Amino acid sequence: MAWQALDRTKPVFDKDAPPVLSEALRAKIRSFFPRYETQRAALLPALHVVQDALGHVSHKAMAEIAEVLEIPPSAVLDTLSFYTHYWDHERGSKVVVACRSLSCQLVGAEKVLDACKAELGIDEHGTTEDGKYSLVTEECLAACDHGPCLLINEKLHKCVTPEEVARILKDPKNAEIDPPRSNLFDGPAAAAPAPAIEAVGKTSDIQEMRES
Repeated sequence: MAWQALDRTKPVFDKDAPPVLSEALRAKIRSFFPRYETQRAALLPALHVVQDALGHVSHKAMAEIAEVLEIPPSAVLDTLSFYTHYWDHERGSKVVVACRSLSCQLVGAEKVLDACKAELGIDEHGTTEDGKYSLVTEECLAACDHGPCLLINEKLHKCVTPEEVARILKDPKNAEIDPPRSNLFDGPAAAAPAPAIEAVGKTSDIQEMRES
């Protein structure tokens, strides 16, 4: 296999292009700062809110997140590329996640994944031409007793057989869930106040842990 050389002299985005993060989105990121000791610690929720708003986190968006957090852009890229749930390119409105854990593999997960690829006409981390679906795999979906499993956005489909894949993917409600969406990334102003936690020994406060 031939290695593809990267042209390090070519910019990955146009620095003169209009900003991709709105002022409202930047304000939402800053609203997380009071939760943490450093602005850098707000990187993960910042990536979440940007991806929720824009669909993915482009290289230009990464640079603008770095600007808001006052950290190097490379730190944003390093973090985003480490986690599989962040996307640096366009993704479908519905993301199908196929479990590839050993317990699911033993009961036919590979055939379920093949059926997904055939039905959608894409490979792993691909997106359908209509922008409706993207397909990825994950090491474990934490439902080992219900394998093989498929996760479509936030809805888990249990004990899926290859024959059921087409029906599931054609169901317009295949990503709908009953519980309300968490407000964890809505920012402190919108989120409900966290319950008070009674101090326990030397682990209740960061300063106490440092002093100990």
